[in-house]
Amino acid sequence: MSTNQESAFRRSAGVKSIHAAALVAIAAVALAVSTLTAQGPAGGTIQAAVDAAFAKYKGLQEGKNADYIPALAKVDPNLFGIAVVTSDGKMYSAGDLKTEVSIQSISKVFTMAQVMQEQGPDAIAKTIGVDATGARFNSIIAIEAVKVVQGTGAPEMNPLVNPGAISSTGMVKGATADEVWKKIINFHNDFAGRSLTVLQDVYKSESDSNQRNQAIGALMLAYGYIKSNPQQAVDLYTRQCSIGVNAHDLATMAATLAFGGRNPVTSKQVMDAGKVPGVLAVMATAGLYDDSGKWLFRTGLPGKSGVGGGLIAVSPGKFGIAVISPPLDDAGNSVRAQKAIADISNALGGNPYAAK
Repeated sequence: MSTNQESAFRRSAGVKSIHAAALVAIAAVALAVSTLTAQGPAGGTIQAAVDAAFAKYKGLQEGKNADYIPALAKVDPNLFGIAVVTSDGKMYSAGDLKTEVSIQSISKVFTMAQVMQEQGPDAIAKTIGVDATGARFNSIIAIEAVKVVQGTGAPEMNPLVNPGAISSTGMVKGATADEVWKKIINFHNDFAGRSLTVLQDVYKSESDSNQRNQAIGALMLAYGYIKSNPQQAVDLYTRQCSIGVNAHDLATMAATLAFGGRNPVTSKQVMDAGKVPGVLAVMATAGLYDDSGKWLFRTGLPGKSGVGGGLIAVSPGKFGIAVISPPLDDAGNSVRAQKAIADISNALGGNPYAAK
């Protein structure tokens, strides 16, 4: 990349404003998580909001399934399920709660959380970074243009874009690939409150078409983000993206983050409460690809989407919510899911930035 190209790239990225937004997000979610005893909305109100959103958007015909992974193009585009989980473990739902889709990029949140839990938040902040890149989620240019933030030692990247996510997977400790995978899947299981499995057709489809991620893995090794064996990191990353989840699973995973790392269904403390705000902050600033800012502006909710059609969002201290609907917009986010979650959160007062 030439000096002029890199300069143009850095200007377009708006790094200073993104960094400021990240600091605001950290402050907001930290405040919200610290007040986990705040009373959430009543059950009847929640179910009414869920039912209204489902009825409003079940006939929506916008967006299309992801097709760059062949298996995703085959998923039923009419699949639509909504679930909300509250602090007492109760679920409020509508639509399809049983059909599983691949978790895809939503898994990035939980591998990031796993590294933070095992090695501390600074392991992510100083090794990968917590800044949005201003580029596409699978951008190779963004890797080339990474510049260390002066005085912090932190790269201008984050674990929710593919280069950072593959690196996060590579940071999970284990003597063998099987040992690392067991840790990754068990951590996801603890968040979901049940044993999850890999959708083998998706895993094969992704493995056969992930040449770009293999290139990203090699670059991350070259620049020192991955210390060894990038092929293993890419394979395990591909496998974690192929985990099958339904709307109930995703809502429970979101709720576990909403209540300070405690799964409200199983009551298991999956993650230290003090480490959750950092996870939510990265979700807030980088969770919905190129439209993360638009999403945060509309809802105030830390969220994460996946090209399998899932979307989770967290209202700290109030609820976790998830929607599955495969048709995506141009940014790669579920069309129905964004609209349904925004409506439900607005009805329930879920925005942590709004004065109460």
